[in-house]
Amino acid sequence: MSNFTTSDGTKIYFKDWGSKDAQPIVFHHGWPLSADDWDNQMLFFLSKGYRVIAFDRRGHGRSDQTDTGNDMDTYAADANELAALLDLQNGIHIGHSTGGGEVARYVARAQSGRVAKAVLLAAVTPLMLKTENNPDGVPMEVFDGFRASLAANRAQFYLDVPSGPFYGFNRDGADVSEGLIRNWWRQGMMGGAKPHYDCIAAFSETDFTEDLKSITVPTLVMHGEDDQLVPIDLTARKTIDLLQNGTLKTYPSMPHGLFSTNPEEINADLLAFIEG
Repeated sequence: MSNFTTSDGTKIYFKDWGSKDAQPIVFHHGWPLSADDWDNQMLFFLSKGYRVIAFDRRGHGRSDQTDTGNDMDTYAADANELAALLDLQNGIHIGHSTGGGEVARYVARAQSGRVAKAVLLAAVTPLMLKTENNPDGVPMEVFDGFRASLAANRAQFYLDVPSGPFYGFNRDGADVSEGLIRNWWRQGMMGGAKPHYDCIAAFSETDFTEDLKSITVPTLVMHGEDDQLVPIDLTARKTIDLLQNGTLKTYPSMPHGLFSTNPEEINADLLAFIEG
C-alpha cells in the first residue's frame, strides 16, 4: 500500500499486490467510495496470478481531499500518472459507475501498449444528464437533490443510498447485508465533502460519447437490469452502440452494486473475458 504525488501536488493512495511481472488489472471505484470497494475482486484475481491495483480517486478514501481538480479530465490524468509511475503494460482496466466513466476517458487517451482490455461495469457512460441531445436522460433536479442531501446531512445520505437503491435492498424479498451498508458508509465518510459534491457534476454531466467511439481495445459492458441509479437503457444499451469492439452482458434483477451482491457470478464473467 503506497502513495504517489501527482503533477499538481495531490497525494493519491493506491494498493499494488502481486508479482510485478504479472499482467496488471487496475480497478477504478465508484462515487463516493474507495479502492476498498474492490476487496473481493482484488483477492480473487490475485489468487489467479494477476497483479492487482486499485487507487482512491482524488478527494475519496485516503487520497487528498482536494477542493479543485474534481472533474473527469483530471481523474483520467491521475490514472495516467499512476500507470506511468508503475510502468503498466497490457493492463486490464475495470471501472464501476463513476469509475467506468474514468476508464472510458483514460483508455481513450492512454499511451499505446498500456491497455489490453477494458470493462465498464454499471458505468455512467455515455451521458447521464437529460439535455436537448439526450432527452431521455436523468433530469438535473435529481442531481441537485443529491447535492442538497450531501450538503444537509452527508452521514445520513450515505446510509440511505446503500440501504436502498445502490444494492437493491429496497426491493421486496431482498437479502439485505448490513455489512455492505456499513462498509459503503465507512468508505464514503472517509472522503471529502467538497470533492464528493463536485464529483456529482463529473459523473452526471460529462459526455463520454467521443471517448467511447475512439476506444479500440476489446471492451466488456456489464450492467444489472434492475439498476435504479444508472438505468441500463440510458447507459449500457447506448454505450455498446458506440464501441468499436464491445460486448454487452446484462444481468436480470441485479442492482447497481452487482459485483458486491453477486461477486461469484461477476468475477467468473470478468475472468472469462480477461482470459478469452
